[in-house]
Amino acid sequence: MSHSPHVERHFTASDTVRDIVIGMADGLTVPFALAAGVSGANIASRIVLTAGMAEIAAGSIAMGLGGFLAARSDAEHYASERIREQHEVVEKPEAETEEVADVFKAYGLSQTEIEPILQAFKRKPEAWVNFMMRFELGLEEPSPRRAWISALTIGGAYIAGGIIPLSPYFFFENTHTGLEVSALVTFVALMVFGAIKGQFTGTKALRGAMQTTCIGGLAALTAFLMARLIS
Repeated sequence: MSHSPHVERHFTASDTVRDIVIGMADGLTVPFALAAGVSGANIASRIVLTAGMAEIAAGSIAMGLGGFLAARSDAEHYASERIREQHEVVEKPEAETEEVADVFKAYGLSQTEIEPILQAFKRKPEAWVNFMMRFELGLEEPSPRRAWISALTIGGAYIAGGIIPLSPYFFFENTHTGLEVSALVTFVALMVFGAIKGQFTGTKALRGAMQTTCIGGLAALTAFLMARLIS
């Protein structure tokens, strides 16, 4: 009797999804809030567009740089912790074997069952270090290209998100009409984005859509009211 092979399908691009979520969420909300605020001051559409495009350019660079520095920091942290573990495996083997034993005991293994594993690790120090990095410290080795990928992903997602609320101002000279269409387009985009994000993060689609829409709407309303009060 033949059996089809068991294939587990797990989503593994969590870092990329996180970067897209960060960039897209800010891209949809910040330029929209800016456009709503400037529109509230009764300024011409071309000025709204100019301010919005300038914000998208500056925001995408700032967000991308933030992602780059965060990823570099993660890589540097991993490297420093790995060096420390390599030294401890050589200089403090008794303490390190005890830490390994504690990890396995948490899974219900006895000392007798753990002992062969400890002996194997002593023969393979790099495997020992890899184990400690992952199961003691909870650190995964980052990709060498992670920093640049993160920067480009966040920056690109920010630009893509920011164009959506600004796009109506390209077609409507009347600022209020542009704002109304922008609000409708952005509302739909936030709902769709929130629902899709929920699929990747394990949140229900409706809940994810409502959360994203409420945050974006609150930011835009605050900016709009502030501009009205000041003007």
